[in-house]
Amino acid sequence: MIEKFQNYIESQHLINKGDRILVALSGGVDSMVLAELLRLSGYDITFAHCNFHLRGIESDGDEQFVREYAERVGVKLFVRQFDTLEYVETQKISVEMAARELRYAWFNDMINASGQLLALAHHADDQIETFFINLLRGSGIKGLKAMQPRNGLYIRPLLCASREEIKQFAIENSIQWREDSTNNDTVYLRNKIRHDLMPVFDSIKPEAREKILESVNHLASENQLYRELLKEKMSQIETVDGVLHTIKKCHFARPQGVEKSHANDSLQLLFEWLRPFGFSFSQCESILASLDSEPGKEFYSAEYQLVIEKDTIEVFPIELTDNLLTPGLSYSKYPVQTTPALSLLVKDNPNVAQLDFDKLKFPLRVRHWWHGDRFHPLGLKGTKLVSDFFNDNGFTTFQKRNTQIITDSEGEIVWIVGYRIDDRFKITEKTKTIYEIKFGD
Repeated sequence: MIEKFQNYIESQHLINKGDRILVALSGGVDSMVLAELLRLSGYDITFAHCNFHLRGIESDGDEQFVREYAERVGVKLFVRQFDTLEYVETQKISVEMAARELRYAWFNDMINASGQLLALAHHADDQIETFFINLLRGSGIKGLKAMQPRNGLYIRPLLCASREEIKQFAIENSIQWREDSTNNDTVYLRNKIRHDLMPVFDSIKPEAREKILESVNHLASENQLYRELLKEKMSQIETVDGVLHTIKKCHFARPQGVEKSHANDSLQLLFEWLRPFGFSFSQCESILASLDSEPGKEFYSAEYQLVIEKDTIEVFPIELTDNLLTPGLSYSKYPVQTTPALSLLVKDNPNVAQLDFDKLKFPLRVRHWWHGDRFHPLGLKGTKLVSDFFNDNGFTTFQKRNTQIITDSEGEIVWIVGYRIDDRFKITEKTKTIYEIKFGD
């Protein structure tokens, strides 16, 4: 078992020389065997134990057990107490999900601060159960490939061994462990799969588990190839300008008369593009169905906004902060030496505006557009809503939100940066001093 364990670590490139490893130690047979295998293999390890306080004195007994083990073998132990049920109540999630979120949040903090690897005791049977859990959730190959031997700083050195092999090793080497009474509770989906479904597969085919693992490995390889091809496809059709991500609608259009399967291809492509932004598959179905509707329809994930424009789909953060916008304003003023031109934007440079210094009320301020903003566009006699100016000039939702406006101390709009100055501040024959504003680098 030790040789098999070490060969797997080497073949999967899980641990490099000098790596320090934090072992998630629950006290169960899997984590105890993992701890012993790593310790006996000579790796630099520390332990981390979570007490979720879900099983009363049994949870406290698990903590005491791992404390005594860590002291006996001389390995440093970190313990974290969680009020899991309170977290369930505040987050409105299941106990399983709450424990998972709490556990991984703590693990992430520890390994990110220390640079250690985190070793988890998932084994081959866990891999099979995870496959079926994701299958029942409607996952694609990303979910069906189940767990990977290494994911960032997380490693799973026991994926090479079955539950039975691990237990047998513990017995043969007198490794003690704690039994979790909830492991037999079929209220949990994983336990239902373990106790009810897998025996059926075993009865149908003796090597069923081995064949399922082969399928999972094939799916992992196919997923890797799929991701590489998808990345290449996205590089061809997606335009990224700062925080703005854009793809033309035609890439998701369903040509007249094509089979439904081709429409599904468009939906899958859309989902793969939007998945990293937090959009769900059902949202993507709605987005795809809305491509032929009037431009301007909006969809939201937790952090991103999607807008269907006339020819494109645009995605950008809901909160656009100043550091995401074009940086830098510079000012200069100089006396008029000759009769000034009446054009108030420097030719071929929309990021420069020249204004009559004596008409300005300082200090000037920079802000975003507000609903109800009104100004006097250069060359027009009357006023115009900024929103109408945007619409007349074909601004997208992102452009409207990202455009900056300069106002004077009384809140009057001086310049819609990069597009139009206000007629009231233009240079005339009476101008004595020109005030020039440059926006950007």
